[in-house]
Amino acid sequence: MKLRVKVDYSTYSALKEVEKEYREVLEEAINYGLSNKTTSFTRIKAGVYKTEREKHKDLPSHYIYTACEDASERLDSFEKLKRRGRSYTEKPSVRRVTIHLDDHLWKFSLDTISISTKRSRVFISPTFPKIFWRYYNKGWLIASEARFKLLKGNVVEFYVIFKRDVKPYEPKGFIPVDLNENSVSVLVDGKPMLLETNTKRITLGYEYRRKAITTGKSTKDREVRRKLKRLRERDKKVDIRRKLAKLIVKEAFESRSVIVLEDLPRRTPEHMIKDVKDKQLRLRIYRSAFSSMKNAIIEKAREFGVPVVLVNPSYTSTVCPIHGAKIVYQLDGGDAPRVGVCEKGKEKWHRDVVALYNLAKRAGDVSPVPLGSKESHDPPIRWLRAKSLHSIMNEHKMIEMKV
Repeated sequence: MKLRVKVDYSTYSALKEVEKEYREVLEEAINYGLSNKTTSFTRIKAGVYKTEREKHKDLPSHYIYTACEDASERLDSFEKLKRRGRSYTEKPSVRRVTIHLDDHLWKFSLDTISISTKRSRVFISPTFPKIFWRYYNKGWLIASEARFKLLKGNVVEFYVIFKRDVKPYEPKGFIPVDLNENSVSVLVDGKPMLLETNTKRITLGYEYRRKAITTGKSTKDREVRRKLKRLRERDKKVDIRRKLAKLIVKEAFESRSVIVLEDLPRRTPEHMIKDVKDKQLRLRIYRSAFSSMKNAIIEKAREFGVPVVLVNPSYTSTVCPIHGAKIVYQLDGGDAPRVGVCEKGKEKWHRDVVALYNLAKRAGDVSPVPLGSKESHDPPIRWLRAKSLHSIMNEHKMIEMKV
């Protein structure tokens, strides 16, 4: 949780001194890790502690520990980006510093937060927001570690971490989730549901308005930038992801189920648009942010202690979950036909629904899979469509609506 507190000049100056020396230790620790080809916190600390302790005699020793821990995290992240080909420098650069605190460097109480500095401790009295009291009054505890960084105007920004003792989670079922461009399908109690997100409309609407605003004008123009900022495409999509994640995780938590997600590869949109020639479709896929939706669900699941299983996403919508045969989709004039027929059993399957059953099977669900429809129309009743996302959030549980 983020807390911002405006402090007096003397307190800010004392913390500024700590930040300056912490940065120096951090840079030395990163350089040591690079030269010795290690990202291990233990090895970095063993290599730099003695030297840095002599340089910074007035700095509490635990700042050297936490700086080494910070360096280890940065180096590990940099190595991962380098392996993916996403690093743009030869070594991680220290541009912004967020100071790590352990239980020796800070003490928390509802009245004051005390932080060790070079000469003594400084005391800060924050004003807690409503969300803090919501967690605190529900039995969440303040973790022993925290972080802070300094902002302009004598403002200190704290990152306080909550923790809670979680009882062992005994799963009783599975809730597979299939992520799509304009919807998210979920299997709850054997009933498939489609949650509409309207991501397509947001993406295209933003793009049309952006073209209207920027045609013949520079994006560096103040008025143009102001109008673009008011479109709020990112804010709308983040809001949808958070609401969907909360809805799915709460349903899993109440039913004591495991959430099953596709283990999407790196740069998923880039792989998906590789063979797509339609410019508009490429734009829609690229801005659908499948990985962001997956990460939002995983993050919310960690908060509730709900386990998440990631499975192979290959061919989940093209293989019959009963016969293992190929599903042939009939052309319906769309980019991706929604209803197909199993080559062996001849039953009809909806693309979004068959993916749910295949995800559940790959996660280890042994429940029997119902046969698809053999009628000439789309599968009835069994394939359920949910209300709009905003209507769902006003209900206690997911409400179904027949197709």
